[in-house]
Amino acid sequence: MYIKAWLQKGYIFRSSFPRDGRISPSELQQCVVAIGGELSLAEAETVVELLDSDGDGLLELEDFVRLTEGGEEEEKVKDLREAFKMYEMDGCGCITPKSLKRMLSRLGESKSLDECEFMIAQFDLNGDGVINFDEFRSMMT
Repeated sequence: MYIKAWLQKGYIFRSSFPRDGRISPSELQQCVVAIGGELSLAEAETVVELLDSDGDGLLELEDFVRLTEGGEEEEKVKDLREAFKMYEMDGCGCITPKSLKRMLSRLGESKSLDECEFMIAQFDLNGDGVINFDEFRSMMT
């Protein structure tokens, strides 16, 4: 699984580590592990070292966004599918309010089912109460 899929569009950055707008290698590692991925501290340190634009040993949002951008379209779609699968836990091919609530809980975000339904409604283009892959892709790009 690619790091880009784990960290798509900086959601984890913004929601998990809002203190001073920067994250350390150990915080990056914790993010990836929290959503079921694998990343050693050494790998996290390498990622930060490669993307740290000001040399302070921390990723700022701008650095972090560079991690999620770039690459071929095919790779982007593959990464999006992997990210989608992390939220789509019920095997129905869509993100339900229940599966969104579970994933947010794994990330340390406590949301009610009603709040998750509201979040989904913001991007539910066909009004069926769930997010399919095409809606997820539109939301993330």
